Amino acid sequence: MKKWLLIFCASSLISCAGNEIFKDGFDNEKTWLELEAQLPGYPKREDFLEYDSGPNSSNTYYVDEKSIKVGNDGVIRFSLIVESSAGAMNVSFEGIRCQTTERKRYALGQNNGTWIESHVDDWQLMKNTSQFYPHRELATYYFCPIGDIVGSEQEAIRALKMGMHPRVRSLRY
Repeated sequence: MKKWLLIFCASSLISCAGNEIFKDGFDNEKTWLELEAQLPGYPKREDFLEYDSGPNSSNTYYVDEKSIKVGNDGVIRFSLIVESSAGAMNVSFEGIRCQTTERKRYALGQNNGTWIESHVDDWQLMKNTSQFYPHRELATYYFCPIGDIVGSEQEAIRALKMGMHPRVRSLRY
């Protein structure tokens, strides 16, 4: 009896170990490939669209209307402008991946109106990080309503001009 119990336990352990290594055809997922980002022209003030970044900042946040691109890779790319109450501006070219709630900075704007490549090229999770609060607001209320990327640049621009995407508005009111 002990012999059979020992054999049963050993075979159970072997089959469990095998399950960790074995992958069948149903476990294969498509590998996501990011498209190469194309830097837009440097933002001009007349193309700034202000958005509400929430109550946690005294800065004013804008997206450059001309820079918005919805990629076939599920990333919306745009120029982000942050203006302090003293008038200082930070400009960056960024992307948001709605499916994973991540953001990436591709380039930083310089005072002479040119771009410099960002040294941080990893995707960063936007959840539970206070520094990304304005990015989460942009994703939640404008670019990724209900977790889905907008269908076009025009849809993103309309949402920014309206102050919120209509799909989000219908859930809130």
